Amino acid sequence: MRYISRRLGFYLAALAAAVVINFVLPRLLPGDPAAVILGTSAGKLSQADLAAVREALGLSDASLPQQFVTYLSHLVRGDLGISYSYFPAPVTQVIRTGLVWTLLLGSISLFIAFTLGTLIGIFGAWRRGGAVDSVAPPFLILIGSFPAFFLALILLYVFGVRLDLLPISHAFTVGLRPGFSLAYIGSVLNHLILPVTAAVLLTIGGWALGMRNVMVGVLAEDHVTMAEAKGLKQNRVMFRYAARNAMLPSVTGFGIALGAILSGLILIETVFSYPGLGFLLINAVNGRDYPLMQGLFMLITVAVLAANFVVDILYTRLDPRVRAA
Repeated sequence: MRYISRRLGFYLAALAAAVVINFVLPRLLPGDPAAVILGTSAGKLSQADLAAVREALGLSDASLPQQFVTYLSHLVRGDLGISYSYFPAPVTQVIRTGLVWTLLLGSISLFIAFTLGTLIGIFGAWRRGGAVDSVAPPFLILIGSFPAFFLALILLYVFGVRLDLLPISHAFTVGLRPGFSLAYIGSVLNHLILPVTAAVLLTIGGWALGMRNVMVGVLAEDHVTMAEAKGLKQNRVMFRYAARNAMLPSVTGFGIALGAILSGLILIETVFSYPGLGFLLINAVNGRDYPLMQGLFMLITVAVLAANFVVDILYTRLDPRVRAA
């Protein structure tokens, strides 16, 4: 219980620091959001008209401490303001729309990459020097070393442009009415294939190599040797005695990757024009949309901290030594 309490205190302190940084950083960016939104029309307006636009957008000339107090009061109420670039839609509404698509893309990609990578690592370590161990991890690491945008562009060009097998943009066919129909669900799944493939190829090698290296060390421990000496079945020794203990670092990595789902697909979403949080974040930065940037950064921070806290709790169940700490 002391371990959980210490970790909770650490995450609360990190969250408080994130709130301060999240407030200050967007305001250090150069430029006036009102002028950016109005574009060339900004120079044609009088100062009174420009001030009226700034007021409508929720911009304030108050000091930073006063703005921070106002920001905290709104944050506690769950009011993240009005998005400048999607005016007059509230930030929560804009984020809610992108969150659905990012969670769909990120969770499917993470589950596939983690499951396949872990299994490749287990079988590669169990049969060291075999075909799986010699070919799969090095090849997957090579593929994963490509920049995300480069790999995504290759998939887009080959399978979307040259072969014309898969859609290259958006989350579903334009003009199709969203709903629980076979046409809509099929379109969503079809549009997921290329982004998911890119995300899996970029990460599966890390899961495979990490699991393989830890598994090799666990296989040399005494309890695995004893299980083999007892004549237990190979599958039982491999999964219950070796893989179970080797999974601890992977569980930590899975928790971190789970929290990073909301921010780890920015380039892939941008290449495929996939309407997730990464795509929204790029648009928010380009449009100096302070409220949307703050809302997205805060959501990403909370997701990462929450995922790590859940992993800490799971660690106390998987490793008795942590509970005794």
